[in-house]
Amino acid sequence: MEKRYQVFVSSTYEDLRVERQEIMHALLELDCMPAGMELFPAANEDQWSLIKKVIDECDYYIVVSAGRYGSLGPNGQSYTEMEYRYATEAAKPVIAFLHKDPLKLQAGAVEQTDAGREKLSAFRELLQQKMCKYWETPAELGSVVSRSLVRLTKTAPAVGWIRADDATESLAAPEVLRLRKRIEELESRLEEARSSAPAGSERLAQGDDEFSLDFTFSSTDAEAVSWKWTRSVNVSWDEIFYDVGPLMINEADDYQLRRALNATVEHRSANSRRGDKRLKDHARLREFSISDHDFQTIKVQLRALGLITKSQRPRSIKDTHTYWTLTPYGDQVLTGLRAIGRDKGDGDHNAESEPEG
Repeated sequence: MEKRYQVFVSSTYEDLRVERQEIMHALLELDCMPAGMELFPAANEDQWSLIKKVIDECDYYIVVSAGRYGSLGPNGQSYTEMEYRYATEAAKPVIAFLHKDPLKLQAGAVEQTDAGREKLSAFRELLQQKMCKYWETPAELGSVVSRSLVRLTKTAPAVGWIRADDATESLAAPEVLRLRKRIEELESRLEEARSSAPAGSERLAQGDDEFSLDFTFSSTDAEAVSWKWTRSVNVSWDEIFYDVGPLMINEADDYQLRRALNATVEHRSANSRRGDKRLKDHARLREFSISDHDFQTIKVQLRALGLITKSQRPRSIKDTHTYWTLTPYGDQVLTGLRAIGRDKGDGDHNAESEPEG
């Protein structure tokens, strides 16, 4: 990600106008953002507060010293020295650029009083205690600043500034990574759901475990009298799912499931009815109907085993029916129950025998 660094340029002003221009050009060529006294209002306490704020926001600080000490602040130090001391206290990476021979400068560019020259000399000694470079002409100063700053950014990398759109992408990257991991986790869970039963379902009746189904039916005897009968039949959960599962490969409503279960009790109780002497002369056995209690229990059990679920397909407002469909795991279990294997003539393991009721 491309960064731009903000660099505070500190110096006296009137005597170093040309030099400051060279520095500004050098910084802009490095894609840096210069900040300095040209941006500030006249010297006062508000100016000093602003200067400190800008220094705090900058990544690097450079100071240029030639033949002038600069205008004094309230504490008797020049604003240039105050800025330098504040930058070092703030632990900003600092480079000082000192004129090689201030005595060769024109008279208007040097201190005119002994006190001013003493303060300048002391300030130069202070600057030389840290990293400093020397220059003589404005062009040389621009070149030295450019080389020195390139090296400084490598040896003391700073935070820098980036474009707002780049920042958005940078902030979004961890969130994108988190969401990607979440998607992978959910996909893994979905794949697991396709091949395994829900957690805890091992404690539930299933497979070859039998369930007693209560049902009623009607018949007519030899004298044309109608009878109503109540019976029960033991059916395994695999047999129940074998019978009703195919209806839900797409989806089925409660009416379709109940009708299929009515056919289940009629078919799977046939052997026990043949041995019932009370039905010997009865004909037209009809209206087989599973009890509502057992019908609701079967739906709950198949849901708890992770075999079926409510269909989420949108429907019209007028359609108030409840629809059921196979889960991925239910589809896999049903395929195992009903698919015809190569080594067996028929995948229906119930074709040869039926449980007695």
